[in-house]
Amino acid sequence: MEATISQAKKYCNSLVEYNRRKTIPVKVGDVIIGGDNPIVIQSMTTIDTMDTMGSVEQTLRMVEAGCELVRITAPSLKEAENLRNIKEELRKRGCNVPLVADIHFTPNAAELAAQIVEKVRINPGNYADKKKFQNIEYTDETYAEELQRIRERFTPLVELCKKHGTAMRIGTNHGSLSDRIMSRYGDTALGMVESALEFLRICEDLDYDQIVLSMKSSNAQVMVEAYRLLAQKLDEEGLKPYPLHLGVTEAGEAEDGRIKSAVGIGTLLEDGLGDTVRVSLTEEPEFEAPVAQKLVDRYKTRSGHEVIPAIEENPIDPFLYHKRQSREVLNIGDVNVPRVIADLSGLEEIGIKDLKPVGHFYLPEPDKWTMNDQGADFVYSGSKSIPFMLPNGLMELVDYPAWKTLADRKNRYPVYSLEELAEAEDCDDVLNFIRLDASQIDEETMMILEADNLVVLLETNNEHAMPALRRFFFELVKRKLSVPVIVIRNFEVKDEEEFLIHASTDIGGLLVDGFGDGVMLSSSLSTDSETLLADIKLKNSTAFGILQAARTRMTKTEYISCPSCGRTLFDLQETTAMIRKRTDHLKGVKIGIMGCIVNGPGEMADADYGYVGSGKGKITLYKGQDVMKRGVPSEQAVDELIEIIRADGKWMEPKAVEA
Repeated sequence: MEATISQAKKYCNSLVEYNRRKTIPVKVGDVIIGGDNPIVIQSMTTIDTMDTMGSVEQTLRMVEAGCELVRITAPSLKEAENLRNIKEELRKRGCNVPLVADIHFTPNAAELAAQIVEKVRINPGNYADKKKFQNIEYTDETYAEELQRIRERFTPLVELCKKHGTAMRIGTNHGSLSDRIMSRYGDTALGMVESALEFLRICEDLDYDQIVLSMKSSNAQVMVEAYRLLAQKLDEEGLKPYPLHLGVTEAGEAEDGRIKSAVGIGTLLEDGLGDTVRVSLTEEPEFEAPVAQKLVDRYKTRSGHEVIPAIEENPIDPFLYHKRQSREVLNIGDVNVPRVIADLSGLEEIGIKDLKPVGHFYLPEPDKWTMNDQGADFVYSGSKSIPFMLPNGLMELVDYPAWKTLADRKNRYPVYSLEELAEAEDCDDVLNFIRLDASQIDEETMMILEADNLVVLLETNNEHAMPALRRFFFELVKRKLSVPVIVIRNFEVKDEEEFLIHASTDIGGLLVDGFGDGVMLSSSLSTDSETLLADIKLKNSTAFGILQAARTRMTKTEYISCPSCGRTLFDLQETTAMIRKRTDHLKGVKIGIMGCIVNGPGEMADADYGYVGSGKGKITLYKGQDVMKRGVPSEQAVDELIEIIRADGKWMEPKAVEA
């Protein structure tokens, strides 16, 4: 019998069975989003929209890479009109990909574009509204007057879309909520949802439903909460189940961009939410579609997975982050940051140099150890123990049969199976680990977890892994058990990008719900020690990357960089690389790098500092939402940014880590 979920918390069909949310179909040219159709992959051009041939060539590359929809910015009437030329040239070349016009601030451009392309995207935060970072007090009467003004400004676009068979995306962005929404709802997921629903209600009143909705944020936690709440509110209000466009905005580049995208998008896909996906990377747009495809391909064969025990009601609030309360055992749980355990058990012998891939370096000349910002907290050595004194701060997990034979147990702690723990003659006074499968939620096991010096190492072989692991946490919450839990996942790395996506989805999906006191990404066995050490290094850095993307442990600089588009006023990839080179040693600092005012300062949301294009060769620098310097020449802007960070007391000089 399918689990029943409290209606107030229900945002998906099932918390334990993979079951995709059924939506109305939305036709975009020859592509249909939602209904029973596969998840659609899309991306956005970065070329100036007035460069017709450049836009066409880039679109063709994107389509070849797997894009089924291509979005192009139309910031004014001239760009909207040029969409006609781009479309005509594409059709001449035999490319029938539907085009989407991206609109900010300019309703007249949207109205023109709706007569040319197959879909328009509007942002309710700035389409007929305003953002001046002002706190305005609205009465119910003045708020209603504003809604009427929006209705009058928005209705012509809806009527044109109906007339021309044009689809629409109402796309809320966390960082560009209007002053009106902020004044009433604050900087919240509910504010994001209401921003879209205000426009959606107008569409329904006008009998127009060819609409896709999105709730984007650069913060994966906020993004997940907003999409879930949107799905719940649509159902609660009796609105149609509109398709959802998933994306983490300004995800960044390289591994970090892929990890953050998977934490947000993958978490929602696991629960059957999402009908079209765009991965926003600060890279050439043709690199985005393959990442999105790897995200969605995982669910093609997900149905029919091993049964996960039903749960009557979600025991947590799925729309607001709360870290699960766990007791402190040594340095795990309670207020401690999530711990990273590096799996060295596949190595035949563990030498001093084998700790280098997990961030611990031995310096022979001064005869001391040092570590970098991604030094593992624990290492798991399996059935053997490390034969030398561990670096200060590093601790070791050893399987119980080997641990009980050790003469020196300092900073070495036992790992038991359930059966071994039941029969064990001794245990550590401070810290013991028990390895459990997520399906072990029986009474006897739960009683054992009441012990105050125990930490669970939780794993699963269920293909529907994240919900299976989450179900175990639900049981702990329901029973008010505060045992700390380290989540283990084991992936064989054949495709590094696919590994990043899968690991980030499975672990990140738990972290955004406040579950997990640590991470261990197990390494595959290999007879080639060089390959195995590379695997260990990748998994250690990925574990830290997932914790950072989920905002649960900050160990490096975070770059909130937009993916570029035709509005961008400088080379985003080159600029991001330049800023990263100068600042990537600033642990825990968040820097927003935005190509234009549309994607900043609002879109930077919670960045500490901002670097925003404000004119040809000109940069505006921010501290939080406050402008610090305007019109800075781009060749001086990075130096000026560093001076702002220095004046704020957050600058430190980089230091080399000796190897």
